[in-house]
Amino acid sequence: MEERGVDLALVSVGADLPYLVGYEAMPLERLTMLVVRIDAEPVLVVPELEAPRVEPGPFRLRPWRETDDPVRIVAELAGSPRTAAIGDQTWARFLLALQDRLPGTRFVPLSPLTQTLRIRKEPAEVEALAGAAAAVDRVLARIPTEVRFGGRSERDVARDVVDLMLEEGHEAASFWIVASGPNGASPHHEPGGRTIERGDVVVVDVGGRRNGYCSDVTRTFVVGDAASDAADVHAVVAAAQQAGREAVAVGVSAGDVDAAARRVISDAGYGEFFIHRTGHGIGLETHEEPYLVEGNDLPLEPGMAFSIEPGIYLPGRFGVRIEDIVVVTDDGLRILNQADRSLVSVE
Repeated sequence: MEERGVDLALVSVGADLPYLVGYEAMPLERLTMLVVRIDAEPVLVVPELEAPRVEPGPFRLRPWRETDDPVRIVAELAGSPRTAAIGDQTWARFLLALQDRLPGTRFVPLSPLTQTLRIRKEPAEVEALAGAAAAVDRVLARIPTEVRFGGRSERDVARDVVDLMLEEGHEAASFWIVASGPNGASPHHEPGGRTIERGDVVVVDVGGRRNGYCSDVTRTFVVGDAASDAADVHAVVAAAQQAGREAVAVGVSAGDVDAAARRVISDAGYGEFFIHRTGHGIGLETHEEPYLVEGNDLPLEPGMAFSIEPGIYLPGRFGVRIEDIVVVTDDGLRILNQADRSLVSVE
């Protein structure tokens, strides 16, 4: 805060709060906010009914009752800051009210501050991510023998996959994509009522939370035997994903990893069909810094964790994506997902 000229940090809902104090606020209309002044003890302002959920920590707890004005409480604790950094996910109603209460304060985003802490995972965080990755790998290993695709809807298959995620130790499933046939050309397709047919290529992208940290993995399946063009496209994506993994090293830029994966797909003639970045950071949130995208010159450092997930999406036909979570180490990278990356046949 001193280095960046910030007098006050205000942390509300989102992953920054549990990262700093171990408490995850419910996204309610009742305000929760950690008030961190440069010159005073941190204070966690919480609704009284939420206070029992807060474990003691290096801060003072300030519960507020239903008839209190929590914005007034935060403003009084804030003092007269020149610059306040506020959490990116703070509800607009609270930011606007604080701006009225603190008219002499300039508000800036908190994320440039907190991302410098969260972007490099501590060893315990890496092991938590590894545990989540191993759990979702077990799900992928069970899919070919326990989940029937042919003749069923995407929605029904997705429900089975979510059940497996919970059985394998996730506290919750965060998202589930089952995109069959032409729906696979939409990277964020929501599973619907389309009946999966024999010969369909099916993209399965799932993730959840385990011990507070996230999993995220994608594999592409085929119902029965794959057409030759689908197998060829899958081979290109697999080569691109391998190139992305091999490009990871300390000091290499996030954008260079994207370029390494993208080059393989472009050289194969599918460049226009790779329509998203190569990867995103992961931790307490499924998507966080660093982002592996063209133009991001951020040098990779040990402890950074992110996905590598190139894809090819052919409109009206099918899509292919392969995704793993990796962690930068002093001598290269650690690949957290070990599930089969081939085009697996399912029934």
